[in-house]
Amino acid sequence: MEHLSRFGDMSAAADFLGPGAIETPRYESEILDMVRRRGYLGQRIRAVPATGQPHRYFEQARIVSGAFQDPRALTFTPGPDPTRRERFVTLKAIYSAINFGIFDVEVTRQQGQFSMLVAKDITDTVQGTLRTSDKAIWNGTDTDLIVPTTFEYVGGLTQINRTASIASTASIIDGLKAEVASLMASEVFDVRPTAIYVNPVLGDLIDQEERLNHRQMPQTVLNNVTGGLTVNGLSTQAGLLPLIPDWSLPNGATGGSTTETGKTDYRAVILSEALVERVYLTSPEPRTFVLGLEGNIATRYAVVLFDSVVFKGKANATQSQGTTESGLTSYSHTVVTIIR
Repeated sequence: MEHLSRFGDMSAAADFLGPGAIETPRYESEILDMVRRRGYLGQRIRAVPATGQPHRYFEQARIVSGAFQDPRALTFTPGPDPTRRERFVTLKAIYSAINFGIFDVEVTRQQGQFSMLVAKDITDTVQGTLRTSDKAIWNGTDTDLIVPTTFEYVGGLTQINRTASIASTASIIDGLKAEVASLMASEVFDVRPTAIYVNPVLGDLIDQEERLNHRQMPQTVLNNVTGGLTVNGLSTQAGLLPLIPDWSLPNGATGGSTTETGKTDYRAVILSEALVERVYLTSPEPRTFVLGLEGNIATRYAVVLFDSVVFKGKANATQSQGTTESGLTSYSHTVVTIIR
């Protein structure tokens, strides 16, 4: 038994040794797993097949308008032509892999404990890939949809360049409702906001404000997220908009407020969700590939997802065809900075 000496005293593996009793460690067959998986926005937006690399689509920025004239002296005066602009979205890749050593897998199976671990770990690797995607939907570090600067998405907080702010002494709820009304008041575009996304900490600040005003916020149920979710609603000019607490939104700004000393900046995003799309190549879900046995007889599983995300609704009717994406103006979404 010399070869077992490196494991130390084997009797230590028993919980108790005594007359008529040897108690050995046993474990529950279920593993407590509360690790965060998906974000909410990634589950609610549409997934559409990409047209190629890059993905391309057109956006209408203007239609022909009429003009009032003398009914007995009509004259032909051509107005501005209808304007359609070509848009580009570069596809990105998310890759992950996991190895299973043959010896440890077979020991686990022969023990009859945790026999589901291989399947669980593969499933979790797929979920982890989607979790990476969900975080980058908001926070991706790329800055250009056409000419990539990093491997990540262009995050929504970068794509949406319509912004608003709510001062530390102003009402959060009144400020959000006013911005929704401003979006709806556009004479050029038919904007229909459908949700307001907030970090849960900001959501609690909103709830506190309503309690201080002795008001009870209405609630609504989101059925298109895992397990369902009951959230508060905000009555606006666009109807009752759910306040969706999304953990993947930043919780304040690093270093505090950018405008007021001793304060913190929080972000709320008013979205027209129908205009947010995840464009994919081949499959909207991550695909799993078995790469065969490695040199040490370990089996490798690879998970890959080719996609990108676009927050549509950025246009400028006077923009020339060659102008870059940075020249566009968001009209369908707003990033609101709340200072507290």
